[in-house]
Amino acid sequence: MKKLIIINGPNLNLLGKREPNVYGSLSFTDFFDAVQKRYPNLAIEHFQSNIEGELITKLQECGFTYDGIILNAAAYTHTSVGIGDAVKAIETPVVEVHISNTFGREEFRHQSFVSPNAKGVILGFGLQGYELAIESFM
Repeated sequence: MKKLIIINGPNLNLLGKREPNVYGSLSFTDFFDAVQKRYPNLAIEHFQSNIEGELITKLQECGFTYDGIILNAAAYTHTSVGIGDAVKAIETPVVEVHISNTFGREEFRHQSFVSPNAKGVILGFGLQGYELAIESFM
């Protein structure tokens, strides 16, 4: 059974409450429950933190033993050299996901420290982006 983890960064714990016009009205917990039911033959875990160092630690913990990492580093995507370096340092392939189309937003969101070392990037498809990333590991 393939082992995947979704790692979410800051403020994504507020999905369903935060800016529903951008991020939708479904909580990540409800979405994740549905994903686990949709993919019963995968071991899918989820981790969320608002703390940069905890995200780096989780990438390092999973980066040599999991079959895939789906990373939405949120705002840290655009600011964290450390997260970008962690993605580069690990062996497990990483798919970068963003719920919104970051290129349709503020200019500072056009830069990603994750993308250069990711297997791929999915953005702008809402929560469905996570499922597209899961499919990329099938």
